Amino acid sequence: VAGLGNYGLRGTRHSVGMEVLDRLARQLAVAEGWRVDKRCCADVALATAHGLELVLLKPRRFMNLNGLSVANAAEIYSLGPEDIYLVHDDLDKALGKVAIKLGGSARGHNGVQSCISALHSNEMTRLRVGIGRP
Repeated sequence: VAGLGNYGLRGTRHSVGMEVLDRLARQLAVAEGWRVDKRCCADVALATAHGLELVLLKPRRFMNLNGLSVANAAEIYSLGPEDIYLVHDDLDKALGKVAIKLGGSARGHNGVQSCISALHSNEMTRLRVGIGRP
């Protein structure tokens, strides 16, 4: 589960994917387990939920390069694009509204496009979190 965003700009609307992962880590009781993984240039926490092993990932790169971290982590943990969930902001959704999308285009989202390019696939599931228009 990759929370897309701008690592150095936490708390901004475009880093909501990382905020969602922080919340998920707290709910799964692994919030103290975040560690820097230099192999994929990301913060990583491992968790288990409903019998599934999860890799939580917050890239330490700017949004338009998040895909490099996601692709490196996929290789390290032997994951295919179909195993990856991207959590990211969506300007076209009202603030706080969420939607799940399977595959398809990036719809102009630079972080998603970076993931599609780095993984050579658009098969990732996406949790789109509405941030609304300014």
